[in-house]
Amino acid sequence: MARVPRLAAGRARALGAPTRGTTNPNRLRRVDRWLVGSPLVRAVLDGEPLVVDLGYGANPVTTVEMARRLRAVCPGVRVLGLEIDPERVAAARPSADPPFVDFRRGGFELAGARPVLLRAFNVLRQYTEAEAWSSWETMRARLAPGGLLVEGTCDEIGRRCTWVTLTADGPLTFTLACLPAGIDRPSDLAERLPKVLIHRNVAGERVWDLLRALDACWATAAPYAPFGPRARWVETIRLLSAEGWPVLDDRRRWRLGEVTLPWSAVA
Repeated sequence: MARVPRLAAGRARALGAPTRGTTNPNRLRRVDRWLVGSPLVRAVLDGEPLVVDLGYGANPVTTVEMARRLRAVCPGVRVLGLEIDPERVAAARPSADPPFVDFRRGGFELAGARPVLLRAFNVLRQYTEAEAWSSWETMRARLAPGGLLVEGTCDEIGRRCTWVTLTADGPLTFTLACLPAGIDRPSDLAERLPKVLIHRNVAGERVWDLLRALDACWATAAPYAPFGPRARWVETIRLLSAEGWPVLDDRRRWRLGEVTLPWSAVA
């Protein structure tokens, strides 16, 4: 079984700053589940594709989890975990038992790698909005032709998540995902908006309009509460779509506590 190919040392200077490094097993399960089920992602996972997980933190568990989940739909996938902190890389390598996972020092330059899929979660929260846009540009420029960047944020146990999916040309979609039983209202997800949106959650901005619309639909869907939070979330997204918001996914994804819209809906 082929290992992730190594690049020449010093090929690229690591760009970025170390994250706090906090992580937990299954913290990124919601985005992984979306990756596995997304037609956009499935289309780029062919043969022995290279996938990069940027900024996996002090523990590489979420990188290994992603690799195993992706291999369920693409057995040839190879995953490279990148961290800018060399001590984290050294600590991760002994755990790289699967031959399809490797760890290396790198930042937004991706250590010279050209992945078809790049997951970058919880790495931009410490940056300014302008720096986050610049980091998007740097990462997008390093994707393989037709590749995808999935950049977002989640809470410490992965129950509240949002992310943006981008190509080399720019953002495509925006996704919110949660455990419906773990929220009082959909706007609870505001604190986990990606850096390029979190400061835009004010009156007059589209992301503010979206969260207000979700809260209103959630309130209207209150009669579904006796059937459980999941049923209430499904009805909330159905109402949102009926109001004209361009929801891209279907009831099957809604039942997972998700909703995906075009980037233009919040840009």
